[in-house]
Amino acid sequence: MSGSRPLPEPTPETQHFWDGTRVGELRLQRCNDCAHVYFPPRPFCPACASRSVSVFAASGRGHLDSYVISHRPHPAFDGHYAIALVVLEEGPRMMSNIVGCEQTPEALVLDMPLEVTFEPQNDSITLPLFRPAAVGNKP
Repeated sequence: MSGSRPLPEPTPETQHFWDGTRVGELRLQRCNDCAHVYFPPRPFCPACASRSVSVFAASGRGHLDSYVISHRPHPAFDGHYAIALVVLEEGPRMMSNIVGCEQTPEALVLDMPLEVTFEPQNDSITLPLFRPAAVGNKP
């Protein structure tokens, strides 16, 4: 990747997530009433609407559920790139990019195990990206 990515602007509801990525943690939320784990961050449980939620560090493991390879030029990427839907080990799905492998259908195998890696963008934003999991780290 080469830079010029549009970056998110943290809000009070998402700040814990961005604080986590900056220190190498993928933080999710869990409902204290129904135990539902969810992403993206919000101040209430999307399953039962409870406001009794807690934040925890996720495993960072998941698998590739779906993807599309974009061939449209973008200043943040050198060549084409995968926009992926990753199912986290804890259950939620997350959109991200796949790094550390060729951006081809032959390399991006559905259900392949993935692990999070973090790419600092500036002093306040570090993006969670996913790469093929090392052997033995299957979710």
